[in-house]
Amino acid sequence: MSYEYVQVERHGHVMVIGINRPKKANSFNLQLCRELSSAYAELDADDSIRVGVLHGVGRHFTAGMDLREVGPEVSRGSSLLAPGGIHPWMVEGKRLSKPLIAAVHGKCLTLGVELVLAADIVVCAASASFAQLEPLLGLFPFGGVTVRLPQRAGWGNAMRWILTCEEYDAREAYRLGLVQEVVDDGDHLTRAMQLAEKIARQAPLAIKAVLENSRRALREGEAAAELEMPRLAQQTFNSEDGQAGIDTFRQPVSAPVFVGR
Repeated sequence: MSYEYVQVERHGHVMVIGINRPKKANSFNLQLCRELSSAYAELDADDSIRVGVLHGVGRHFTAGMDLREVGPEVSRGSSLLAPGGIHPWMVEGKRLSKPLIAAVHGKCLTLGVELVLAADIVVCAASASFAQLEPLLGLFPFGGVTVRLPQRAGWGNAMRWILTCEEYDAREAYRLGLVQEVVDDGDHLTRAMQLAEKIARQAPLAIKAVLENSRRALREGEAAAELEMPRLAQQTFNSEDGQAGIDTFRQPVSAPVFVGR
């Protein structure tokens, strides 16, 4: 697909998605919201792609919402999604079934923090900074931070930053569990790609099953996830990839090549 505010590149089994509105600090207007939702749907539908990497083009990951353009749409209750798109903040409709790694640098504000929370792994540059500014402006943060940050960081840690609207640095983001690795400035995308390529070498069906079961545990509780475990185990053990892995375990020769079946 052709996009104006999103860059999409394929590197083997990895799709790299760039938020590409640098003259506006990658702030989200309606078109960017919809283009990113389409790019996520493209990532999910492409059987040759196993992992996605999200990053910001230019000096910043994103300054959040472009209130002049998106504010009126939110006030009217308009959808921010393209037809057939996947919600970038994963708070409604279909979710990505493949791992997503976020590579963060510069400013990561408001909806940017919520994009990060919707990813599965986050790498950030040492000088990155974060803030949830909506209450400062009299607004509600509608991209999932009120659910996901308390889960990730604990109630007090989450409220400390959501309610004060203060900015915090990469070290604090790491302490909160918002990011999983802090790297030297300029290395965030390289490190995210290294992780993505490593994940892409694993069996796609097994990775999908792990994501599905872990997310179910978060959303529906441990009991719901436990009920699903036998089905997922049988599914993966009976797959071509599962049998290839078992054969390699029995007779170690070389690493299995997984085909996603």
